[in-house]
Amino acid sequence: MSYSYYGKLCTEVYDLTKRVGQSLDGDLEYYQARLSSCKGRILEAMVGSGRVIIPLLEAGLLVDGVDYSPEMLESCRKRCEDRSLTVRLFEANLVELDLPDRYEAIIIPGGSFLLIENREDSIAALKRLYEHLQPGGRLLLDLFLPDTHFESGGFSGSSTFHLPDGDLITMEGKLLEASLFDQYKVSLLKYEKWRNGALIETELQRFALRWYGVHEFKLVLESIGFTDVVVSANYEFGRAPSDGKQNYAYEAIRK
Repeated sequence: MSYSYYGKLCTEVYDLTKRVGQSLDGDLEYYQARLSSCKGRILEAMVGSGRVIIPLLEAGLLVDGVDYSPEMLESCRKRCEDRSLTVRLFEANLVELDLPDRYEAIIIPGGSFLLIENREDSIAALKRLYEHLQPGGRLLLDLFLPDTHFESGGFSGSSTFHLPDGDLITMEGKLLEASLFDQYKVSLLKYEKWRNGALIETELQRFALRWYGVHEFKLVLESIGFTDVVVSANYEFGRAPSDGKQNYAYEAIRK
């Protein structure tokens, strides 16, 4: 069985656990406040199934979305249609991003940028995002430092998700490889869907996280050409980070 990238079962779990308008530690309120003055187009990269973009659209902002997963985009599109919201959604890899517009702001909430496994790809993606900003436009994203107490091959646990139609999805995770030196870890996630006690579908996902030091990522942004980089802890704009358990929100300007 080949790996999926945020496939059908993963998307069903994501929809269940990442509800529209759900704030993760205050991130939604942070992005709403930082974007409230925008008059032009905004892009949410790695938009997922609409947790953040839909409240922004409902607030009257002009927001497009882009994601690599067609299943996630289809879920986001349906959620927007259910709310009579008009939205432009693009399927694309950020490394090869080539959209028709330039944006006043681009956001990547939820720590999703860490899902870009290859460091060279993450740098290339930031360069493409830079090119998709208007001069003076802002990039806003947040990162976190994952739990670094791990052993390669260790068992990461299991979860059960009860779907509204009565089906079950079980998810098991197993850590495959990890490196503190190279700042990444890769897990295997196995999703199994059950109906009336019978297994009806299975999906495997390679789940990678690549993280960055707080100051390291600021230097990365500046090396690409971003200026006026502000790093804020726990979604309080301008609050300096003080420990490794906080979320770090970055805001940077294209020259």
